[in-house]
Amino acid sequence: METKLERIAEFAKNNPKERFTSLVHLINEEMLIKCHNEMEVGKASGVDEVTKAEYEKNLRNNVKVLVARMKR
Repeated sequence: METKLERIAEFAKNNPKERFTSLVHLINEEMLIKCHNEMEVGKASGVDEVTKAEYEKNLRNNVKVLVARMKR
């Protein structure tokens, strides 16, 4: 997964005028959980006013629902 994202990042860097139409197929639960865990503590809540601490109380289910919503 990271290899694909790294290749896309490199391609985007080398081709700044290129437009991507969809990258959602690269997003999965494992990657989002990893990203969540790497987020700094104490940042402002999201637009839905949910904090990182609140979100991770039910992290696996929240991420599962998020991925399903994104792919719909």
